[in-house]
Amino acid sequence: MDPFLQRVRETRELEKAKALLFETLEQVDEKTVEALAFAESAHEGQYRKSGEPYIVHPVLVAAITAWIGNDNTMVQAALLHDTVEDTDVTLEEIVQRFGDDVAHLVSGMTKIVAIRDEELAPSGSDERLIGSALSFRKMLIASVKDVRVLLIKLCDRLHNMLTLDALSAQKQRRIAEETLVVYAPIAHRLGIAKIKNQLEDLAFYYIYPDDYAKIDSYLERHAQDLQLKLNAFISKIKQKMLQNGFDEKHFEIFGRVKHRYSIYLKMHRKGIGIDEVLDLLAVRIIVGDPLACYKVLGILHTGFTPLIARFKDYIAIPKENGYRTIHTTLFDESGILEAQIRTFYMHRLAEYGIAAHWKYKEGDAAINLGWLEALSYQEDSAEEFYELAKSDLFSEEITIFSPKGDYYTLPKDSTALDFAYAVHSAIGDSAVGAYVNKEKASLLTVLKNGDIVRIERADKPVLHCSWESAVKTSKAKSAIRSACRAHLREIDRDSAIAILSTLFAQEPETMQVLITRAGLEDELYRCATQVEWLKAAIKRIAALLDSEKTSLWERLKKGFKKPKFKEIEQFRFFTNRPVGGVEFDYCCHPKAGDRIVAFYKDTKAIIHHKLCKHAEEGIKAHEAMLFVEWKNPKLARYRLLIGLQNQKGILAELLRRLSDLQLNVLSIELGIKTGEEAEYCRIEVESPLYKKSQLARKISTRFKLVEIVSLDDAYNN
Repeated sequence: MDPFLQRVRETRELEKAKALLFETLEQVDEKTVEALAFAESAHEGQYRKSGEPYIVHPVLVAAITAWIGNDNTMVQAALLHDTVEDTDVTLEEIVQRFGDDVAHLVSGMTKIVAIRDEELAPSGSDERLIGSALSFRKMLIASVKDVRVLLIKLCDRLHNMLTLDALSAQKQRRIAEETLVVYAPIAHRLGIAKIKNQLEDLAFYYIYPDDYAKIDSYLERHAQDLQLKLNAFISKIKQKMLQNGFDEKHFEIFGRVKHRYSIYLKMHRKGIGIDEVLDLLAVRIIVGDPLACYKVLGILHTGFTPLIARFKDYIAIPKENGYRTIHTTLFDESGILEAQIRTFYMHRLAEYGIAAHWKYKEGDAAINLGWLEALSYQEDSAEEFYELAKSDLFSEEITIFSPKGDYYTLPKDSTALDFAYAVHSAIGDSAVGAYVNKEKASLLTVLKNGDIVRIERADKPVLHCSWESAVKTSKAKSAIRSACRAHLREIDRDSAIAILSTLFAQEPETMQVLITRAGLEDELYRCATQVEWLKAAIKRIAALLDSEKTSLWERLKKGFKKPKFKEIEQFRFFTNRPVGGVEFDYCCHPKAGDRIVAFYKDTKAIIHHKLCKHAEEGIKAHEAMLFVEWKNPKLARYRLLIGLQNQKGILAELLRRLSDLQLNVLSIELGIKTGEEAEYCRIEVESPLYKKSQLARKISTRFKLVEIVSLDDAYNN
């Protein structure tokens, strides 16, 4: 841990907290001293769970804010951030005594508390935290327009995490989960590595204590050896730089072991043990200007053997949050190490991100938060949202170019369709093909770092419903899911009109009028798939016809009688028409459990997959239809590719986990290699309970799930 944060963690007395604050601030103005006195008076008599005076908390939050931003306005707001929420102080008093700007920041902090109280599940409840935490993050990002408020809130959360030991184990875990889901990603997007890394490691300690302990123990046991490797490598680099004309006064080199949570993610992502992590160690070489960075790169690549596949130039192509550094991985006698090359300015930006503007009085204060708002995906399921956000934030990255030279940063293993959506949602929606490096390719072609991609488009949107699991980015997954849900709802709505028209022997146009008059329009789509909704709709339309004094004889002549269930082969129909048999058209071959529709022709039920083009044409043409569902949907079958670490008992543990999830294992294939990084096993299972996304999530809580493929999906290919 950074020595400054270690001092913050150990400080529990007010006088020591004040001393740390004043020591951290470069200049202390009168308003800051006044804000300190005002906050101390407002919080008098209040205590934290640990027993210390409450005022210690805002003073230390102000100290962390000074350490990150060194701006007196933000420091004053940090001192006052809990006064409006937790004391009798009003926002008007803050305006009168400290001005509009400080009051604006305090108001923003108070708004975050209000959003959190409204959106976040209480720590004592049994409700899953993930859903409410993600709703909180979406609301927070949407409502907070001043980035300084986010900075102060990150400092507030960091101090809370440093002092989490005073709370119960349940509250520790929930606050840590909230930190990992809400605050660490925001710190990442703002480019503040100093806060992001600390939040991740602190949350990691409370959420996965066993995994944290294993990594921590390994690093402690090998600390001396790792430091010796770093020192030897730094010495070699320094010597080579001096030999090539660098002045020792104009550069710095220092080394570090990567932080624990990043090591855990790498292990989890690749299915490897800590001793298999290639670049556990990293050195940073800080020089005066960008040209010097490339000179250092030349020295390193001529003096050591580079692992070219891991070379990344974020100076030429900066990350979305402004991060600029050259990354290269080198073979040395002592092992494999990562070297990061940057200027002093780039280093400050990498450490402090957006806060570097205030800390060093440099950069552009006009901050665009558009890329931060990209975290606010509109998903029905918060757990799906978390998977999407996690894939964007914590995956390795590649850079893909348009033919004009514009570049886009995507997660590793992204497809051409991911690229299309990254350029613009409309391009992704209308994509029909791609050219990768001037060669025609499928939209599902997996891209490599540096590929040049051109997208072919249709004149109107094209649905890619079966491709959701194939794309990598949250933007592509979300767009495909949203478009297909809307499309399926439209199909269900039109099918419901056709089903009711067949039941009542009415023309579709007449039935549409009756549906509108019966007030069924909003939930009409449910009638095509949920028989209880269909029954309710039938009653309301029949009541409407009765009120118009349509005689029973007239209705019977038109073919209406009370519908009932009829079972034929593996299907159940709810209809009042005679069904003499079931046929399948030539165009599609739905399997048990697939979404289906049934057309009614010559007393026969003609079954189609709901997404079949011919079925869509029949629905649009208002052909007669029946309500249909599977009589006994069989178990869903999936093929899983799971990464296994080479350790005793791991396969038995995996099989126990699958048994706990009530999965029936059909086959298992061991010893599958993909490259040199890890070993995998391929398993086929039957599942009675889960959708694919649910099953993937439950398996991924313990094992590295590389791939899950539905073997029952007629449209999988």
